[in-house]
Amino acid sequence: MWAKCSSCKSEILNGQRYYVCNVSSCNKKRGGYVFCSVPCFERHVPVERHKDAYAIEEKAPAHGTKEVAEPATGQKRIIAQSFDSKAEKVLTRKSTVPREILIVASKLKDYIKKTSDMNTSAQVMSVLSDKVRELCDEAIEEARKEGRKTVLDRDFK
Repeated sequence: MWAKCSSCKSEILNGQRYYVCNVSSCNKKRGGYVFCSVPCFERHVPVERHKDAYAIEEKAPAHGTKEVAEPATGQKRIIAQSFDSKAEKVLTRKSTVPREILIVASKLKDYIKKTSDMNTSAQVMSVLSDKVRELCDEAIEEARKEGRKTVLDRDFK
């Protein structure tokens, strides 16, 4: 074991990916916070009252090497979305991907027309695209929990 997650206290093993907060007061060499997953990092954001915090993916040192962790190759910035402190809940992280329509409008409109003889509003496409993004984000987290870099059908619940 290299360290324990500052949020859920699960073990972070040597060579395993982990996350640190970009805020300087949280990533000090002594007593800095480390997190086993993005959800654990996101639980930390409202507690520390960060406004624009993001997680940085790093890799724990391999067994028998120096104790300081090395940044992961191709270091990733994972942005946590702002939160409502009154509600004390963290929203899902912001996406740096453009907010494109992910639904094939003609196919969806045709399906609705054939099954219900109803028309479809143009705003439906953006709402459904947001729902698809949410499902994909959940599936990505599920694959990440299992240590995979491939999202599988079983990751969608």
